[in-house]
Amino acid sequence: MATRIRSGAVLAAFVCLGSAVIFAQTSGEATYKQRCQSCHGPTGRADSGPGLVFKVKPITDPTVKKLTEAEMIGLVRDGKGKMQPFKDELTSSQIKASTDYLRTFLK
Repeated sequence: MATRIRSGAVLAAFVCLGSAVIFAQTSGEATYKQRCQSCHGPTGRADSGPGLVFKVKPITDPTVKKLTEAEMIGLVRDGKGKMQPFKDELTSSQIKASTDYLRTFLK
């Protein structure tokens, strides 16, 4: 009986720890999907309706590809052109995480 309880407790600990790691890894993805995907598209190619209407540059555009991480974070934070600033809606860590997620499409 004690072994079964102990095994259950260990299993529960692993599940909780695993859930925390998965959440941490997907927070940027979740923010991107909630706040950015409508214009930048599911793969950063700006092939969504609003992305096409607003002429959003895709992640594959040479001018976008050459942006540093800090420059991208600044664009998300402060906005540019038709893109609204997110500094009052997202935390710095959310902005960085969503930018990091978008940058995965460069690979």
